[in-house]
Amino acid sequence: MIKVTQKGDFRKTQKFLNAITKTRYKDILEHYGKKGVEALAAATPVDSGLTAKSWGYEIRTSPSTGYYSIIWTNSNVKKGWANIAILLQTGHGTRNGGYVQGRDYINPAIQPIFDEMAKKVWEEIERS
Repeated sequence: MIKVTQKGDFRKTQKFLNAITKTRYKDILEHYGKKGVEALAAATPVDSGLTAKSWGYEIRTSPSTGYYSIIWTNSNVKKGWANIAILLQTGHGTRNGGYVQGRDYINPAIQPIFDEMAKKVWEEIERS
């Protein structure tokens, strides 16, 4: 025979979960979305400046699941398919058979934003 007993309640857990649901994640993501755009624009290699000026972001939410995400975008697309920001990042072939080496400028620019955002979200959770 197995007997299970429980003493206490889940008040602290419930308080924590309630605080998480009240945190204003969208406001935090809006703030860091703008900071990310600034960081990416500043780090983007400049020829005409169009790619640097083409950064943006969107926030996707699913309140029913509590899912929030931020997506940084770049709208500088050549010939309807070639995203210039990605070509600069990863490299690309040329018409005459050459290759232009990519330059990792996105990751170093956005990593401090990720770190700061994670810290801020955790502070909000602890504060609540």
